[in-house]
Amino acid sequence: MTVNIDGNLLPKHSDDAIGPALLVAVAVHAFLLLSISFDVSRDTPPPPERTLDITLVQPKPKPKPVEAPDFLAQQDQEGGGDKTVKERQTSPLGNPAALPKPQPALELERAGAEQPEAAPEPTPIATAKAERVVRVTPPKPEVKEKPRPKLSQLLASTQQEIDRLTAELDRRTVSASRQDRRKAVNASTQEYRYAAYLEAWRSKVEKIGNLNYPDEAKRKKLYGNLLMHVAVRADGSVERIRVVRSSGHKLLDDAAVRIVRMAAPFAPFPPEIRKEVDVLDITRTWQFLDGNTLFSSN
Repeated sequence: MTVNIDGNLLPKHSDDAIGPALLVAVAVHAFLLLSISFDVSRDTPPPPERTLDITLVQPKPKPKPVEAPDFLAQQDQEGGGDKTVKERQTSPLGNPAALPKPQPALELERAGAEQPEAAPEPTPIATAKAERVVRVTPPKPEVKEKPRPKLSQLLASTQQEIDRLTAELDRRTVSASRQDRRKAVNASTQEYRYAAYLEAWRSKVEKIGNLNYPDEAKRKKLYGNLLMHVAVRADGSVERIRVVRSSGHKLLDDAAVRIVRMAAPFAPFPPEIRKEVDVLDITRTWQFLDGNTLFSSN
C-alpha cells in the first residue's frame, strides 16, 4: 500500500495496464497517418521524355558463287589479288578462228551465186533473273538470184537513152534559134525609126479609145491614170497586154486593155526595124480625162 501526504492509503497500480495503453496509442497514430492524403496533381502534364528509335539491319547475305559460269568478266569487282583467273580470250578484231574461210572467186562464179554475206551475230537474250544468257540465232534470209539482163536489152535501153538525149538537144537548139529579139520602147525613145512607129501606134490607140470610151465610166464619172505594157510582134499582132500600175478603178483598167485589143492588128514593122527586132515592148501611161477622152502622156 502507498501512503499520500494526508496519510491516506493509495491503491497499488499494476505494470500490466501499461501494455494495453501503449497499443491503443499506436493504433490511434496509425489511423491518423493513414487518413491523411496529398493531392500532387498538376495543371499541365509533364513534358514527355525523349525516346530513341533503334532499327536493327541485318547484313545482306553474300550471293553464292556460280559454279559453272557461261562468261567471265574482264576484271574482278570484289577486290584484287595475285590469284590466276581463267578468262575468255578477247580481241578488238574479233575471233579470227570464227571467221568464215574465203572461197575462190572461180568457185563462186561456177556456182552462179553471189558473194556470201557475213552472217549476223546471234543476239543474246537475258532471262528475267539475269542468271543465264541464251543465244538465239535468227534465221538466215533467203537470197534470191537476180536475173541477169540480156545483151539485147542493154543495147535497146542504151539506144533509147541516146534518142532521148538527142531529142532534148534538138529541142534546145531550136528554142535558142527561135528566141525572139526584143526591144523596149517608150515615150522617151529618140531613135527615129522607133519613135516614128511608136507615134503612129499611139495615135491609133487614142483614136479607137475615144470612139469606144466606156459608157459606164461616163455615167459614174470615173477618171484616172494607168501604166500599161503592150508587146507587139513584127507583123503587127499583139503578143501580150499587161497593166503595170492600176488606175485604182478596175473598170478603167479593163477598158484600156479592151481598147488596145480593138485597135489591133497594128502596122507591120518597117524593114529597118524588122531586121533588128522581132518584138517591141511598148510601155505608155494612159489617162482617162474629165472630158471623156483617152490620152497618152508619156
